[in-house]
Amino acid sequence: MLLDGHSLAYRAFFALPPENFSTSTGQTTNAVYGFTSMLINLLRDEQPTHIAVAFDVSRQTFRSEEYAEYKAGRSKTPDEFKGQISLLHEVLAALRIPVIEKEGFEADDVIATLTTQAAAQGLDVLICSGDRDNFQLVSDRTTVLYPVRGVSELWRMDPQAVLDKYGVPPERYPDLAALVGETSDNLPGVPGVGPKTAAKWITTYGDLHGVVANVDLIKGKAGESLREHLDGVLRNRRLNALVRDLELPLGPADLARQQWDRDEVHQVFDGLEFRVLRERLFATVDAAAPEAESGFDLATSKLDSTAVADWLTEHAGAGVRTGLHVVGSWGRGAGDARGLAVAAADESAGYVDLESLDEAGLAAVGDWLGDPARPKALHDAKGPGHALRERGLPLRGVVSDTALAAYLVKPDQRSYDLADLVLRHLSRELRLEAEDPSGQLTLDTGEGPDEDETAMVQARAVLDLADALDAELEARGGAELLRDVELPLVRVLAEMERIGIGVDDDQLADLEAGFAGEVKRAADEAFAALPQAADGSARTLNLGSPKQLQTVLFDELGMPKTKRTKTGYTTDAEALQDLYVKSPHPFLEALLRHRDVSRLRQTVEGLRKTVSDDGRIHTTYNQTIAATGRLSSTDPNLQNIPIRTDEGRRIREAFVVGPGFESLMTADYSQIEMRIMAHLSGDAGLIEAFNTGEDLHRFVGARVFGVEPVDVTSAMRSKVKAMSYGLAYGLSAFGLSRQLRIDVDEARGLMGEYFERFGGVRVYLDSVVDEARRTGYTQTMLGRRRYLPDLTSDNRQRREAAERMALNAPIQGSAADIIKVAMLRVAAALEQQDLRSRMLLQVHDELIFDVAPGERDDLEALVRQAMGHAIELSVPLDVSVGVGQSWESAGH
Repeated sequence: MLLDGHSLAYRAFFALPPENFSTSTGQTTNAVYGFTSMLINLLRDEQPTHIAVAFDVSRQTFRSEEYAEYKAGRSKTPDEFKGQISLLHEVLAALRIPVIEKEGFEADDVIATLTTQAAAQGLDVLICSGDRDNFQLVSDRTTVLYPVRGVSELWRMDPQAVLDKYGVPPERYPDLAALVGETSDNLPGVPGVGPKTAAKWITTYGDLHGVVANVDLIKGKAGESLREHLDGVLRNRRLNALVRDLELPLGPADLARQQWDRDEVHQVFDGLEFRVLRERLFATVDAAAPEAESGFDLATSKLDSTAVADWLTEHAGAGVRTGLHVVGSWGRGAGDARGLAVAAADESAGYVDLESLDEAGLAAVGDWLGDPARPKALHDAKGPGHALRERGLPLRGVVSDTALAAYLVKPDQRSYDLADLVLRHLSRELRLEAEDPSGQLTLDTGEGPDEDETAMVQARAVLDLADALDAELEARGGAELLRDVELPLVRVLAEMERIGIGVDDDQLADLEAGFAGEVKRAADEAFAALPQAADGSARTLNLGSPKQLQTVLFDELGMPKTKRTKTGYTTDAEALQDLYVKSPHPFLEALLRHRDVSRLRQTVEGLRKTVSDDGRIHTTYNQTIAATGRLSSTDPNLQNIPIRTDEGRRIREAFVVGPGFESLMTADYSQIEMRIMAHLSGDAGLIEAFNTGEDLHRFVGARVFGVEPVDVTSAMRSKVKAMSYGLAYGLSAFGLSRQLRIDVDEARGLMGEYFERFGGVRVYLDSVVDEARRTGYTQTMLGRRRYLPDLTSDNRQRREAAERMALNAPIQGSAADIIKVAMLRVAAALEQQDLRSRMLLQVHDELIFDVAPGERDDLEALVRQAMGHAIELSVPLDVSVGVGQSWESAGH
């Protein structure tokens, strides 16, 4: 199988909208996504024994030397496409598929040479290309797969198919193309001569030479036109003939399918955020060679009430780490455990059906589970913990969570699926079917195994995986972070999920109805701002339709064009906001308001759907989503509620104190990122600002603008605030200019003034990137690493994105670590002081509590102490505290 890389990637680029395919760092991926998707399908369906991808090196070839206008009509290659070729090479390298190029020649010539060599060696050849010149290579041994709809539908062009479509056999196709011309190559044909006429001439006279020899016999206007353009036809024929005898670095024998580098596939697909494609690749395409052992050897036992205590004593005693797998279902702070599998270090494994145990058996299991001296390894332990607790079983002594350990080893992975991790880290197969309704995986042996056998194998896999990850964590300096922060936090988060937070559903219902009304009003205002219809009635349109919006904005209203896309001009939120600043219009104002309130209505709608029977919302916290270490909140995502808007405040007003408690308390860190920046940079000016207790942004503004603090205007303060926080996020001058809506030169000057006054910050930021480029990773104050291989990438966009991550990760990661440590300290202090008050939520840098009657002062003192001393900085950790009946009224 030989693929034309440029041809196929270019087709994919125009088949998939660039705005729908990009990474979180902004790298466009539509071309590489479409190509890779097609490649996976081809590997699955065609199962080639040999494979290579040919690429054009440049437009300068022997053809352009003969005819300067060759391919000259093609439009400039979009920048979004250029940057994806190197990404495509990375994908192919990970899949061990050779890439072949030849200076001065096209990919078609490479393909023609390899096809000729392969046919001579008795190999059948499949060519996948969007260039019709390859039809001349079709034979009994060679088929062209020609894409006709993006890259998702391929025509199989064998000799009969070429003859049926063009009326000539494959070897005569270049004669026909010479007569008809090829628009994409800027090779003009004979005016007035189409494929049917050209095929008729070739059939009559044998080939192009025959046509030329008998040109005077061809009658009519077509014959006259041919005689006038004969030189162009002969030139076309010279140029469209593919070279079949190039000297290439690899021949057919060198192109045998190779075993993948699975780690490299993971790394590349993680970087491109191709989670679905990776799953499809692993599910449908086998590597060319076996890459892993299969299965786990175990001595398994099904344990009833009479045997379970003795088995646990013999195989899972004190100090002996076991692998644990819980069978059941869980989510949103609750669950149901049906069974328990334990794998021991001596290759034995036992399974307990919890629903069949008598009281004594359940007590034996509970004693073992709750004994902290019996070390246990689980995968993603929080859910199983919920399920066990619902059955009245404690879970203590968890010394390893393989999902968390894998996350600390590689925080940029998109998935921490158990089977995948086993293959990555153990090179062993844990063949699993699709997930069952409980969310648990089942073993696929081809014979439909019992649930207990499946669970025991998974418990064994967890145990072995924990051993492997321990070693990797030690090497990467993450063992203490797992032991002292992430693992203890699991119990704290589980308890917060179980408790949830009270909500006033009636208030949420009113909000939902109110936002729905505002959505309609904004739509009516948008319609009213448009010219009336022909019959004098008000205009209406679908405000969610990019196509209809393009027509209204750029055709009817004549507004300046936004960024061009395949389907016209972008109407995304950022583009329309910029457009409104440049060209204010009532329609645009109403449209933007419509989008804002639609999003708010959806937020409230989502909140209402997650209110449980107890009248509380139980969000789910995830520790393995954000590469910086930040917690994420899902089902619902409480971090999505706007912080600084009136609408956001109205939503937070619906989160209320629970029954039996007197109020809510909120506590958050003030300007924690800037305090970390001051500490890490050691900049004397920033440290002075925090230690004197002055308004940070006014203090910095005074230095930057050279005025007294009292003379710092609100505009000055806003600019400095945006820049200060922007620097902690790796913001560029261009990014700052967009955020503040000022010229890039003004933004660059503002940053220059800042760095002149706060030189320690510049030195720190430069050193962070330099150190990360040297070591390959950044590190937080607690040793959380983020590996950034793209710091040395040849792709400028990826390299610059990695540099921004390098600037961002130590500060954001340290902030994440600090709030986690604070949560652990708060939870421990609540238990030690035996307070009834309880921690409910963590949102960004804020903690929310239910305050028990009479405990307000004690709780505030406890929280200030725990949060304020979570870590020692060269500046104070300032904690703001507020109390009220709702989340909003408890704000500060």
